[in-house]
Amino acid sequence: MALNIEDKKLVVEEVSAVVSEAGSMVTAEYRGLTVEQMTDLRAKARAANVKVRVVKNTLARRAVAGTKFEDMAGTFTGPLVFAFSGEELGNAARVFKDFAKDNNALVVNSLSIGEGVMDASQLALLLLYLLTMKLLLNFYLL
Repeated sequence: MALNIEDKKLVVEEVSAVVSEAGSMVTAEYRGLTVEQMTDLRAKARAANVKVRVVKNTLARRAVAGTKFEDMAGTFTGPLVFAFSGEELGNAARVFKDFAKDNNALVVNSLSIGEGVMDASQLALLLLYLLTMKLLLNFYLL
């Protein structure tokens, strides 16, 4: 069912609100996942305090315009699922990475922690960096 202009504006508004509160954003192509697998992905994301949205790419581009994730708009091609983390920057990337281990139909496309866009090859490096920073912070707080 096609969205009318008012519905599209509401979707952009909703996603913009999520983007403005997000600390990190991850996109992944979900072509080939079943409804049950998508439901499982959403449940795992919810448990990790990650917001997941499937939005048309043109609407997603409008939602990230003028935000710290604006540079990701160029990577929005194909059927994408978007994940947003709050304070725990690595949660969205971790959820997608763990889910992709068992479901090879989910392919991470790009990610950002608000300072430039990274491609999927940098996912493991980002998670290692975030873990190191968290450990250092905990060490200094002891």
